[in-house]
Amino acid sequence: MRAVTWQGKRNVQVKDVPDPKIEEPTDVVVRVTSTAICGSDLHVYEVLAPYMQEDDVLGHEPMGIVEAVGDAVVHVQPGDRVVIPFNISCGSCWMCSRGLYSQCETTQVRSEGKGAALLGYTQLYGRVPGGQAHYLRVPQGHFGPIKVSNEGPDEKYLFLSDVLPTAWQAVEYADPEPGGTVAVYGLGPIGQMASRIALHRGASRVLALDPVPERRAMAERHGVLALDPAEMDDVPGSLIDLVDGRGPDAVIEAVGMEAHGSPRGKLAQAAAGLLPDAVSEPLIDKYALDRLAALHAALKSARRGGTVSISGVYGGELDPFPMMEVFDRQLQIRMGQANVHRWIPELLPLVDDPADPLGVLDLTTHQLPLDEAPGAYQMFQDKEDGCVKVVLKP
Repeated sequence: MRAVTWQGKRNVQVKDVPDPKIEEPTDVVVRVTSTAICGSDLHVYEVLAPYMQEDDVLGHEPMGIVEAVGDAVVHVQPGDRVVIPFNISCGSCWMCSRGLYSQCETTQVRSEGKGAALLGYTQLYGRVPGGQAHYLRVPQGHFGPIKVSNEGPDEKYLFLSDVLPTAWQAVEYADPEPGGTVAVYGLGPIGQMASRIALHRGASRVLALDPVPERRAMAERHGVLALDPAEMDDVPGSLIDLVDGRGPDAVIEAVGMEAHGSPRGKLAQAAAGLLPDAVSEPLIDKYALDRLAALHAALKSARRGGTVSISGVYGGELDPFPMMEVFDRQLQIRMGQANVHRWIPELLPLVDDPADPLGVLDLTTHQLPLDEAPGAYQMFQDKEDGCVKVVLKP
């Protein structure tokens, strides 16, 4: 089969790799019909390259048709249309029983001190072959695959794999009061959907910040007040002024470790990436720095007694944290990988709704054949051609 493979920093190639097969009774094999490129894929494209190996198969946002199931799988069968969550969870361990599927004790990558294994990611999360391919083996397939309707385009359901649950959790963790104001940093796919979900769940206003005009225009189509941070001398101060001189009730940070405006963090990431893997891996694990401009601005934007929800991915160990600011402002902070299955009961009816209340059909900006993945990664990384979300078609 053909698959998108990692070959080096900023170097992905579509190659022939062996077809997956059933290896465990709990496995499912899916013929992939659509698979998206995620902002987290850009981290392995560049910053997390030391944790990758040549020919690793990428991608953690797939859906398709079940081809084969192991003997322990009963909830799906060949021919079913399914979406595959990006985190691999068993559904029955102590963590899963509490809805913490991203911390599944059955698939935790204990050798790296990390949570549940992820599809198509680094050795930190299990190095499980991913879904940017013609076929995908799904471990823990007795629980993971989400059966969806056969009606409608893939893009109606595809984002249940990651984007929608991550955005829903971001708003849940932000916990804005009814009629409150929410600010969102970053209008990539997560920021776009978090903005819409916040309005759907009762926020009176959503203010979102992104320097890319096309991303702001997309957000504005869904009732979001989109702002260009480049036009503000003081971003947190401007947000505070816009909300009664007090600031937003909740702030969602949907940018992550590669934020613009963080020259020292960028330099540290670049320096680590130039070192041999055997040297850079322990440095990143113990001494890594993120680019924190967006996070620090988010912490300074929320009103006193407000909440900051962090859905952008971070990997630093020595990041400077503004403790005085957080303590003095009495902020609540929540964060973490999305617990995908936790939010599916609330999301699936909204996705099934013909009215498309969350606008899931207005997120994909580029639909391309799988073989065009290398150029798509570059376009997404460089934010060219109005790119917000790329869906690949194997």
